[in-house]
Amino acid sequence: MAGRSRNTPEQQPSDAEGLLPADYDLADLYGSHSGDEDPDDTAVLIPPIALPTDRELADAALAVPLIARVVALARWVDPHRDVDEHGDLGPEDRVRAARMLGYEDPDEEDVIEAMRAWALACDLGVVETGTTEGGTHIAVPGPDLPAVEAGEPAAVLGLWFEAAELVRELAAEAESVDPEVVEGDVNAGAEDSDGLAEVEDARDQAAEILDEALHVLYETTAFAEPGQETAPLGVLAALLVVPDGEEPDEEMLGEITDLMVVLDPMFGDLAELGLVEHTPIDPELFEEDDEEGAAVDPDRPLTDEDAARFGTVRLTPLGQYAVREWLIADGFDAPLVGDLADHDGPALLRALAADGVLFAEPELKAWLAAREDAAGAARELLAGGRGRDVQSPVRRYFSALGLDQIGDAAVPAVREAVDDPELGGLAREWLRARGEDVAAAERPVALWRVVDSVAAVLLLTAGEGGRLQAVIADLPVTDNPASYFGEMWRVPHPLTAEVLEAVGGLHLDRKVAKEARRAAIKARSLRAGG
Repeated sequence: MAGRSRNTPEQQPSDAEGLLPADYDLADLYGSHSGDEDPDDTAVLIPPIALPTDRELADAALAVPLIARVVALARWVDPHRDVDEHGDLGPEDRVRAARMLGYEDPDEEDVIEAMRAWALACDLGVVETGTTEGGTHIAVPGPDLPAVEAGEPAAVLGLWFEAAELVRELAAEAESVDPEVVEGDVNAGAEDSDGLAEVEDARDQAAEILDEALHVLYETTAFAEPGQETAPLGVLAALLVVPDGEEPDEEMLGEITDLMVVLDPMFGDLAELGLVEHTPIDPELFEEDDEEGAAVDPDRPLTDEDAARFGTVRLTPLGQYAVREWLIADGFDAPLVGDLADHDGPALLRALAADGVLFAEPELKAWLAAREDAAGAARELLAGGRGRDVQSPVRRYFSALGLDQIGDAAVPAVREAVDDPELGGLAREWLRARGEDVAAAERPVALWRVVDSVAAVLLLTAGEGGRLQAVIADLPVTDNPASYFGEMWRVPHPLTAEVLEAVGGLHLDRKVAKEARRAAIKARSLRAGG
């Protein structure tokens, strides 16, 4: 499955703990990359998702009408049914099969639908065809049918996923085939003709487009609020066409419309197997006059009714399951929320600090849910927050998030840390915010905590964005920045210089920014001198 490359911070090696900021350039700390770097060589971070249990996914797979018909046909052939040399049912059995599937008075279209299910059942091996010793061609149930009928998750999901791979391949193939080209080449007898080569190229291109669309849907579904997972086809196409940070021009709008038309039937095919829920493009839409809005209008936001006419798509949990399997098969790390639940507190925080920013809160919730001793969990999180290496501010940030989720049960453990050289400021701040009777941190500890808090946001935001600027704007500088930064540059924090440089670059008050830059120079000199 094609993955979308993006400029993301490289993960530090496992022995990175203990490295100091002096070992890095500022750009490395911020996670930025050189413009000369090949973007295909940068890491692609796939956001974690939460999936239902295998039992629930298997139940959903068996509820897909096409899969239900496949299983019903496999049971129907027991003990055997006569077929021709190609494994096809005879005319009378085709009608019987359609009637068994619920078509009371099957017409030609009903029989065709039944035979589509029959072909899939044979492709999946849930129906097997062969020849008896007497030379009769027969079909029998496949060996996995009992396990599938019993609802065994491994058997059901194996069957469904194999079907998903077939449908995914056929969807791209159907989109790429030009019947006139194929018919002309067959009639000409040119097996390696230019026309067939074009069809193969078109098939590869359609498959790549579908893979990229599914990847984008996977990510947007992971980020979406519950109930907001449905995407208009126009929005999905725009995400594939328009570069990040740019506005679509007229040419891009045309590409978006073309891409919507390409994706629409392919999503229709995937919907049959339950990978997506799909509302197709209104067939009358493009017959309307351009003045009435035959294409995506960038000047008017889409209403729900518009979105439905332009087509919508939603990746189902089964679809998430399938796309994740394809991503893993292509070598991507596609984690699940809860993958870290069996880690201890320090290991959890190290993993979150490395690349778990996007889904730290769900991961923390899953980790806490796996623990009965809330106070013990709090002590683990506090232990994981210790250290003065380059990632330690982020670990303390996530440690505080976890303590917030634990709540009052964490108070005894946090009280134990009020005099800790690295956790004391955090502990006192956290306790006082909850109304606990504890003295405020002394000035050196309070300043260290300020630097640590800004450093965490600096690292989490890669040194960019409004969030960092908002934190910097809230610094308690008062009206004497020279005095404030005169204290701060002496703070023995591993990122003091970087924090001061960030303040100097982002603070809106010129006087404050100037004093911060001066202090940053002194902090670097102090660190260089040991």
